[in-house]
Amino acid sequence: MAYKKYRFAFIARIIILFILLALLAYSVSIINTYIIIIAAIGSFIAAFNFYKFIMKRFIEIDDFFEAVKYRDFSRWYSEKHGSKDMQRLHSGFNEVNRTIREVNSEKEAQYLYLQKILEVVQVGIIAYNLKTGYVLWINESLKNMLNIPSIKNISFIQSRKKEIYNELFIKNHTNSTSITLEIENEKNKVLVSHSIFEVESNTFKLVVLQNIDEPLNQNESEAWKKLLSVMTHEIMNSIAPISSLAETLKENIRESMNTPVLQPLITEDLYEGIESIKKRSDGLMKFARTYRSLNKITHLNLHLIRVDELFHSINRLMRPSLETKGVLIDFEIDPSDLEIDIDSYLIEQVLINLILNSVDACARIEAPTIKILANKSLSGNTIIKVTDNGSGIPEEIMDTIFVPFFSTKKNGSGIGLSLCKQIMLLHQGKIQFQSIEGQGTTISLVF
Repeated sequence: MAYKKYRFAFIARIIILFILLALLAYSVSIINTYIIIIAAIGSFIAAFNFYKFIMKRFIEIDDFFEAVKYRDFSRWYSEKHGSKDMQRLHSGFNEVNRTIREVNSEKEAQYLYLQKILEVVQVGIIAYNLKTGYVLWINESLKNMLNIPSIKNISFIQSRKKEIYNELFIKNHTNSTSITLEIENEKNKVLVSHSIFEVESNTFKLVVLQNIDEPLNQNESEAWKKLLSVMTHEIMNSIAPISSLAETLKENIRESMNTPVLQPLITEDLYEGIESIKKRSDGLMKFARTYRSLNKITHLNLHLIRVDELFHSINRLMRPSLETKGVLIDFEIDPSDLEIDIDSYLIEQVLINLILNSVDACARIEAPTIKILANKSLSGNTIIKVTDNGSGIPEEIMDTIFVPFFSTKKNGSGIGLSLCKQIMLLHQGKIQFQSIEGQGTTISLVF
């Protein structure tokens, strides 16, 4: 609408000027002095008005471009004075200024946001001009890592810390590289990477530095904590039945000493009990040595043993503690002379773990029962099954019971079943389970 008004005013002034010039030419041709003077004055006024009309808009546009050149977007042009087309022009100028201010404000907010992020991250960052060494950006993390103040040029580092300068700014690390920097007589392992980018005609280099000593130390500490948790879990699992059996033997000896006639000491039982304690203690020592190098072990101490001997050892060791908890344990072998080629110490550890898990599952069950069955499958595999009538495994966690350090127990370490699985893998076997929540669980060791 304003454009149409501007066009109308422009055309009207041209028409008026043309008429006056035509009148001037006509008056000259008829030699009428009075009309010549009026036409000349009118033509001059019309031409001057047309000139002002055009120049006023050019001056306004030139003024606006001058402000843009010096990035002065704070000016405000009046939208209430002057002709309609000038008001419209000023409105357009103001809209451009408003838009640019908003864009600048958003860019500034983004810059501040990015600046805050780069300040708080635990990664050292510096960007500098490759030709002049002028520092475009450096964050606090890098200054702390290199123990330097705020700098304007990397030549400061070159003069004070030449080895660090050569390592970080002279050598190329296009891929992330682990290096060791000596800072204040202390060696620090860091991960460094470089990137080169261009802004207009300037080339900049971005150096990113990450201290990996602290994460490595933290991971190592966590690994030790988990290792201690595993070892404590397995040692406690073995010591508990040893302690219970020792207490039973001690009680038998005490009763025999007090009433030798009524309670004679059965040396065979005493011998078997001590032998079970010795055997499990040896197994515990072997387990500790094996676990220490579980990831390096290439062979097992395999022996062909009778399954009834394995079960007899487990029964002798576990029965006293199970009886105190009211848990009935039953062993079954089919055929009775079944033999198996295993590392008996490690498989004992597996069976102890599974039995103790079953005891926990039967904690709130009337007439808790654990049944251990060994037989041959149709495919010729030897299978040992540990079955209980406990609470079962909830369906939502069935996929995670073998995940290391996952546990549903309040004080559980989450490594029992995971360790059992690893030991079975060492035997080139596998561990399987079937469970119905509220009815019980069967764990199968397939050799």
